[in-house]
Amino acid sequence: MKFAILAAGEGSRLFREGVGVPKPLVRVGGETLIGRLLRIFHQQGAEETVVIVNQLHPETEAYVRSLMAEGQYGPIRLVVKTTPSSMHSFHALSPYLQDAPFCLTTVDTIFREEEFTEYIRAFKEATSAQRLDGMMAVTDFIDDESPLYVGTDEALRITGFHDACQGDRYISGGIYALTPRALPTLQRLMNEGQSRMRNLQRGLIADGLHLQACPFSKILDVDHADDIAKAEKFLQS
Repeated sequence: MKFAILAAGEGSRLFREGVGVPKPLVRVGGETLIGRLLRIFHQQGAEETVVIVNQLHPETEAYVRSLMAEGQYGPIRLVVKTTPSSMHSFHALSPYLQDAPFCLTTVDTIFREEEFTEYIRAFKEATSAQRLDGMMAVTDFIDDESPLYVGTDEALRITGFHDACQGDRYISGGIYALTPRALPTLQRLMNEGQSRMRNLQRGLIADGLHLQACPFSKILDVDHADDIAKAEKFLQS
């Protein structure tokens, strides 16, 4: 199984609020955001972790290359490219995700490691039995400026993704475990000129892929300066 990190965003809100390093290099719990994910993915037995960073912040590229040289987080493939959206970043990584199931997340996603371990275990079990095309991390903790609500049935099969709540219990946590069967949908949407990961998730349902929700107690994103303190407190708890 492979893992992938989307770290090509500008992080402009953090800069405006006085954070002096690119988002991937923000430290939470004594680790950089990107270093924390690389460590966790390596502990999950990553065959390879594919990372995209932008060309605007060469210090991020240099940091990842230093980790690659050390070799402590296993095989890392680095793509350096500035993209207009997270879905474009995913598309830039997609040629390296064709041959195995993978887990994709944005660089600022904070979660409990024990819950992530169970999530990956469940995904591996389901895909080995060919029961699913993807498993999405969801949470009923809502601390997002524009949450994407996730419709589910009683068995937690995903029925839709909604910008406004339609009686939905969960929102998307921004962690996507998928099989390569998701990649034709990604290419279709790119050909149509679409963007944003929420549109990809809708596209997967529209194309008939079978997606399961996996609840996490809490998932945080580090979008603002005060989110750093929230993330620290969350991990300490």
